[in-house]
Formats: sequence, structure tokens, C-alpha cells
Amino acid sequence: MKAKIETVKTLLDALPFIREFRKEIVVIKYGGSAQRSPELKEKFAEDILLMYLVGIKPVIIHGGGKKITDMLDALKIDTKFIDGQRVTTKETMRIVEMILSGEINKEIVSLLNSHGAKAIGISGKDAHFIKALPKDAAKWGYTGNITHVEASVVKNLIAESFIPVIAPIAAGKEMGHPGYNINADLCASYVAKAIGANKIIFLTDTEGVLDKEKNLISSLTKQDVEDLKADGVIHGGMVPKVDACLEAIDGGVHKAHIIDGRLEHSMLLELFTSEGVGTQIVQQKEDV
Repeated sequence: MKAKIETVKTLLDALPFIREFRKEIVVIKYGGSAQRSPELKEKFAEDILLMYLVGIKPVIIHGGGKKITDMLDALKIDTKFIDGQRVTTKETMRIVEMILSGEINKEIVSLLNSHGAKAIGISGKDAHFIKALPKDAAKWGYTGNITHVEASVVKNLIAESFIPVIAPIAAGKEMGHPGYNINADLCASYVAKAIGANKIIFLTDTEGVLDKEKNLISSLTKQDVEDLKADGVIHGGMVPKVDACLEAIDGGVHKAHIIDGRLEHSMLLELFTSEGVGTQIVQQKEDV
């Protein structure tokens, strides 16, 4: 009986947060171990379903760099990175689209639907709702920068009670263009600000942003982030993550969260508890 009472208390503790975020759009960038581990995939699907059932409107943008690299290796196609970004040749772009849109996207959609959600998979090439130009064609090939997100496409799906699952591929201008490979973190940020998301959550393979002593920093303002980058505390692979967070909050998203996707139910812990489990980034202190 005591355990049952504790369960009810946990539900009641979450009630204010459910009330606050009900009917709000939450964008989730899904990647890292959470996307590769069979056990974590199941927990992710359960979390998304719970969010969906209590009235939150999740939108998922996923990565897939590891599977792309594995496939290119299997096909003996050379791939290289510059400044941490993949150089996307025309041949590579075909593999990128095959893995992101054809394999990973449909796997996520099937997983969510098998748990009772109503998910639908799209890429930015569908209805050309994400458009891009080359980041630097001579340097990165078909790696692109987003120039426009047609928010109505995603909003219409949400209005029909779908959970959009988006592959980070953008359309080019020319007829027959193979499309552009887009950084999934930035794709999530651009989509989040275009559709008026309340929050954006990045699932990563780290606890969040850490200080010099490797302790988790639970909350940061935009200025805090810039100071920590200048001091070298935020460096390496965390830089593009926080930059994507800043891109989102500069575009009107209320809060951005970097959380540990290796932790079971980390999204629910971040959303529905006072303490949270990762790092939240806001525009200024009064937003904390």
C-alpha cells in the first residue's frame, strides 16, 4: 500500500508541470545512445507516448551519423569531416537520405506507433518545407544551411494529432536537386523557432553542461553560455549543442535543455520535476 501511495504522490508532483506544458509544442532532438540502445529506444517511445497522452505536442528531429558512416564504410565509400561536419558529396548524399529518411526515420515512426502513438515520418524535402543553400559547396559539398522552414506543414500535422518525426534533409532550389544534409541539432532549432515551440530538448551522451570541476550546471543564461565558451569551459562537441540552444531561444523558444539520453526516462525527469536532470538554457535570469 505504501508503494502505491508513493506512486500517487509522484503523479501529483508532476501535475503542475503537466498543466503548464499541456497543449505546448516540445521539440526533441533524438540522437546518441538513446537512439542506438534497444532498451533506451523503448524508454524513449514510452516517454513520448506519455507526453502525447497528457496533451503535450512532441515533434522529433533525429540524427543518424553513426549509421551513415557504417553504411559508407560497408560500401567502401570514402567519407571525411571538416570541423566536425561531414563533407557530403553527391554520392554520399544518396546514402545520407537512404539511411535518414529510409531507415532511421521509419524505424522511429514504427516504434512510436507500435506503442500506441500516432507518428508520421517526413523530411525537409516533403512539401519542400525545409529549404537550404550550400554551407560552402567547395568545402562541404551538399552540406547545407537552412534558409526557410514552412511552419504550416508541421503545424498541420500537429493539428491532426500526429507526432511529426523529421529527418534533417533539406530541399534545394533546382529541379532534381539531391537535397542537403543538415546538422540535426541546428535543424531541430530552426524547426522549433519556426513552429513556436515552448521548449527544445537535446538528448546527448553527457549529463549536460559541466563546469571546470566537471559538475553539472543546472541552469544557464545566454550570457553565461557566452562567458563559458570564452573561458574554454564549454568546448569541443558541446559548442555546437549550446549554439543550437542559443539559436532556438533567440528565435523565441522559451527554454532549451541539454540532457543525458543514456538515463532512462530523462525527458520526463526534466519536464515533470522541479530539479530536472540536465542543463536548461534561457535568454535571461527572469526566465529561469
